[in-house]
Amino acid sequence: MILGLTGSIGSGKTFVTRCFEDLGAVAIRADELAREVVAPGTPAHSEILRHFGPGVLLPDGNLNRVELAQKVFADPGARRLLESIIHPRVREREIELIEQHLGAPIVVLEIPLLFETGSQDMCDEVLVVTIDEEQRRARLKESRGMTDEQIDARLAAQLPQEEKLRRATCHIDNSGTREQTRAAVAELHRRLLS
Repeated sequence: MILGLTGSIGSGKTFVTRCFEDLGAVAIRADELAREVVAPGTPAHSEILRHFGPGVLLPDGNLNRVELAQKVFADPGARRLLESIIHPRVREREIELIEQHLGAPIVVLEIPLLFETGSQDMCDEVLVVTIDEEQRRARLKESRGMTDEQIDARLAAQLPQEEKLRRATCHIDNSGTREQTRAAVAELHRRLLS
């Protein structure tokens, strides 16, 4: 069973994925793979450097994700270019990892842009994690130091939460306590395995 897990920025996808892992699921995280495929020395790293210049690098040669984000979220064309470099390589790695874990009862494929990249086609079920908008903003400001403008730019680059919900096969509302979310994940886990 491949469970695609998605949600808008700040919804708590990582926490929900960890809850599934605690129940024995295998997790494949697109954000981790995106870091892997752009590491120094990779073809994607070279391509990003060629298109965006040395200003997007940290002194150690890794990408300066903050600087790159500022560039691409201010320019939809630049964002599409960056996505065209990263997304196909991430998808390739996701497929490799799925094949390695075909025997697992549940493989959680955590992809923030699941629908936007067409990755729902790889999944048996699609879970959308949602959160109250006020909580989303408070979490992103506290945990990532983001401004309202930065949050708005990220949300504008994603399908609206309501559209993700419409396309999903299951849903967890992460607006409550961690215990409530854990209980909801445990219930969904039981249902998916039955």
